[in-house]
Amino acid sequence: MKIKCTISYDGTQFSGYQVQPNKRTVQSELEAVLSKIHKSPVKVYASGRTDASVHAVGQVVHFDTSLTIPFDRWKKALNAMLPDDISVTLTEEADEGFHARFSAKAKEYHYIIDRSEQPDIFKRNYRYHFPYKLDIHSMREACELLQGTHDFTSFCAAKSAVEDRVRTIHKIEIEEVDNELVFSFIGNGFLYNMVRILVGTLLDVGQGIIVPQEIPNIIDGKDRNLSGKTVPGHGLFLWKVYYDN
Repeated sequence: MKIKCTISYDGTQFSGYQVQPNKRTVQSELEAVLSKIHKSPVKVYASGRTDASVHAVGQVVHFDTSLTIPFDRWKKALNAMLPDDISVTLTEEADEGFHARFSAKAKEYHYIIDRSEQPDIFKRNYRYHFPYKLDIHSMREACELLQGTHDFTSFCAAKSAVEDRVRTIHKIEIEEVDNELVFSFIGNGFLYNMVRILVGTLLDVGQGIIVPQEIPNIIDGKDRNLSGKTVPGHGLFLWKVYYDN
């Protein structure tokens, strides 16, 4: 039986999702619990990895099991053994052909900025403090130009080994909520650090460092040096993974 799990986690104390030697990761915690339940090693597959300090509201993983535990009992069983900064929010039985990564059709990320004059210490691990004046209208104009299918090399970490950097962004929105800015991105896939670089570029637009009309040239230039800085990971949330159903 294949079990699909939707999980949330606070990325603050993790070195990212993916297993790394001698580091605490989300995958290693999940696999440790499942291996204990099965009394043998269990591999967990995710929709994608997240970096250190990045959070998830709707990460999706799957694993195969030979145990006869009903699929709806896995949520309670896992949450009883997982650490407090990981929560399983839904468990489902998946078709044999399902794969958390390869079956995914799109992902949604949110990035949240605290615009207060003084940062809220209780949100410091979940918001990027940026108390500077921003032209939201220009930023939204830039969002329109970033949407669509493009080679996003200019918005990918230079050290990425991925060769095909063409991705489709279906939607970018910026919502003002009290003293916060919430950026939401929905796309068929995202390159390494892509969302964080997009946000950094949009902040440059908001400050007048980049004008919206430069965005097509930045895309066409395929040069990381043309876009904005990479904003910190702690403001980023993997919000939702979309599948056919």
